[in-house]
Amino acid sequence: MNKNITKPKTKTTRYDVSEHLRTPEEMAAYLEACLEDPDADAAFIAKALGDIARARGMTQVARDAGLSRESLYKSLSGEKGPEFETILKVLRALGLRLHAETVRPNS
Repeated sequence: MNKNITKPKTKTTRYDVSEHLRTPEEMAAYLEACLEDPDADAAFIAKALGDIARARGMTQVARDAGLSRESLYKSLSGEKGPEFETILKVLRALGLRLHAETVRPNS
């Protein structure tokens, strides 16, 4: 048996969730799941909104939110939490809404 035979290399690509968010319902479900993550912080939610905005089309979302495309990318990069006003503008542009519900405190 020849040990010098090499197997073909598997080619991988980076997973991009925005490629799988096709409908408004999928986008809303993704955001809801991110909001329910117990470790979610402002940067994590901003990144999730960025994923949804890329799925929808960042240029159009920026236009609808009244923001520049560059500032939208920066705000939704997940590197830091954006201002709440920016989050509200993006949510409106995406046709999404946050909601509140009661939770039981940890005992």
